[in-house]
Amino acid sequence: METAEPVETGGPVYPGDEEAARLHRAGVWGGAARKLWHAPVDGTVGERLRELAGWAEAAGHGGAAPDAYGDGLVETLERRVAEELGLPDAVFFPTGTMAQQVALRCWAGRTGSPVVALHPLAHPEVHEGGALGAVSGLRTTHPTDAPRPPTAEEVRDHPEPFGTLMLELPLRDAGFVLPTWEELVEVVEAARERDAVVHFDGARLWECATHLGRGLAEIAGLADSVYVSFYKSLGGQSGAALAGPEDVMEEARVWRHRYGGQVFQQYPAALSALRGLDAELPRLPSYVAHARVVADAVREALAEAGTGWFRVHPEVPHTHQFQVWLPYSPETLTAAALAQTEATGTVLFRRWSAPGPGGPPGVARTELTVAAPGLEWTAEDVREAVRDFLSRLPGATGAGG
Repeated sequence: METAEPVETGGPVYPGDEEAARLHRAGVWGGAARKLWHAPVDGTVGERLRELAGWAEAAGHGGAAPDAYGDGLVETLERRVAEELGLPDAVFFPTGTMAQQVALRCWAGRTGSPVVALHPLAHPEVHEGGALGAVSGLRTTHPTDAPRPPTAEEVRDHPEPFGTLMLELPLRDAGFVLPTWEELVEVVEAARERDAVVHFDGARLWECATHLGRGLAEIAGLADSVYVSFYKSLGGQSGAALAGPEDVMEEARVWRHRYGGQVFQQYPAALSALRGLDAELPRLPSYVAHARVVADAVREALAEAGTGWFRVHPEVPHTHQFQVWLPYSPETLTAAALAQTEATGTVLFRRWSAPGPGGPPGVARTELTVAAPGLEWTAEDVREAVRDFLSRLPGATGAGG
């Protein structure tokens, strides 16, 4: 791969102004010539709108009327999702947080139990401000706190009754990890033995097929309901869908309105989701396969550089996303990532963060995603980028370039 032109940022550090620093980073990384993936915030408003309009015309949607309160293109998207997942019906939601609250609330009414069993690293527990309890009156319990999906034994032997088992596939904050197909089947069966329903948090379900060795419909068919996101894997603008039995989805539409999700017009989000299903969904297996090449190359370069302790997790990525851990502060590593892009026009890593509560001190982690731009990177390209990045850390013997 040829070396890209450096990015001209003209922007210094912004001490004490995190918003200005964030916008500066977004501009540098979004405008880079070489990257492993296009982040949802990359590009400009004009670029994104022109791209979406061009696709809509080419796909035959340009003459469609704008939707009104969920008809038209939104209904087209709902039917498409139901077909892809092999489930009877699907409902569009503006956010996944709303979709899952509605799903779990519907199941609580049917099972008579407000208790949801889920992992403590699951999205509702970490990223939603306690919304399940504060907004929907639900209560959570944890079959395991190990950084992996729960096992059938843990579900079967959990001491507290629950009405719904919620499984996040993949478990993002544990490293985008998945069970094997056999383990997933056993966990679902264990929940059924307890007369519980099973809901899949499948925000990133689209890229799970490679690791599980099954098609989307067979995977979704294990659960009573499934939530999927349109922007996390498919490059959509926003939005989500909840899929499952027709009677549950009819109730979900009622609760969508009550929760404020009956938005007047959402055709841009629906169009971008349809584009993702057409253009990105078929390519996800290639992204997963190449993520394994990238992970191997990152590991090799870190080992060859004598970095000391580091971690690439999982060793073999389960999806097209994985974690990298290094023994530096998040600020140091983020600054090195930004400096690399400013100097070379290449984005390898983006922002780093500290581990969550209870995590080891003195280390930071980041997430790597491999999508269409990353397919152009060879293993040596990755190793070279890692070496350049490491040269920009404190104590390095020279600057990369």
